[in-house]
Amino acid sequence: MSSRAYSIVHKGKDPPTASPEHLPLPEANAEAIDFLSSLKREELQMLFFSETLDMISEAGEPQGELSIEVKRGKHKDESGVMSDCIFVHAFSRGFLDKMLCGNSLLGYLSWRLEVRELHGHEFIKFPILPLERKATLLKQDDQLVLTRSIKEGEQALGFQTIQVGRQQAEVFIVEQTVHSEEGIPMSCQYYLLPDGHLAKRIQVGSPGCCIITKMPVMREEDEIEPRPVFEKKPLVWEEDLELLSKFLERKEELRLGHTSYLRKHPEAQALMSDFLLFLLLRQPEDVVTFAAEYFGPFAARCPPTPALRSSHRPSPFRSLERGRGSCPGAD
Repeated sequence: MSSRAYSIVHKGKDPPTASPEHLPLPEANAEAIDFLSSLKREELQMLFFSETLDMISEAGEPQGELSIEVKRGKHKDESGVMSDCIFVHAFSRGFLDKMLCGNSLLGYLSWRLEVRELHGHEFIKFPILPLERKATLLKQDDQLVLTRSIKEGEQALGFQTIQVGRQQAEVFIVEQTVHSEEGIPMSCQYYLLPDGHLAKRIQVGSPGCCIITKMPVMREEDEIEPRPVFEKKPLVWEEDLELLSKFLERKEELRLGHTSYLRKHPEAQALMSDFLLFLLLRQPEDVVTFAAEYFGPFAARCPPTPALRSSHRPSPFRSLERGRGSCPGAD
């Protein structure tokens, strides 16, 4: 929870005693806008919780309860389009000077904390004339339509230490003031724990307050560890017993295959022996051309070599003017 405080002003009805022409246009605090814009979706999801607080008097007597729930929800706009949103529901019911009173808040917020729809309901069961007030806030295009009251401002009251059960906890206090069309403004003070839990709520002027009876489990943001990086190591397969075994097996398999093929085709071994003997006798400088001239007559596409031909006839493999596909003795 940040230690800074921000003011947020919404458009509403003008006071009856003021002239609309002389009222300044409402403005939002630039620092508050920057702070709200910096919040990420992962941070907002940490605010999802459900909590119930007991309402007690200054003497410690039970007066009622306050329930708050924040979770992921669905919102349908005026066009009937459904979208993900943040759903907030708060409800309190108790006794004030032996009179039943309560209020509820039902809100739909976007992931940028923009109000899409808000419904408020408060009541006091007076013996003679019960009082009930409702407020509805709807977003229409780029404007907010507010029926009854406006949230004019929030003021930070700093940090304090309060007693929660048998423990002491440091809280951040925020005061909220709500103005109505008639009557005096109503102010509430909220005592927030560092992770956002509401520890205490005081309505200014009320003899009672809402406070948690035991310290909740503080939530902490999960730290995401960086993915491990594995360095590439050279593969020395000779030192790997499994790879070395596969290599030797494949080598022996090839050797047996070659031996079997030469055993079935003895003419191949005789042909290679003749060529090597002829090569060693001639010892040419260009071994590749010599091999082409030697094996050229064996090609299936070349016509048979005539029995009598000039020994000084140039080889087609040595001529730069003839194609590579020529066969010796074809002319």
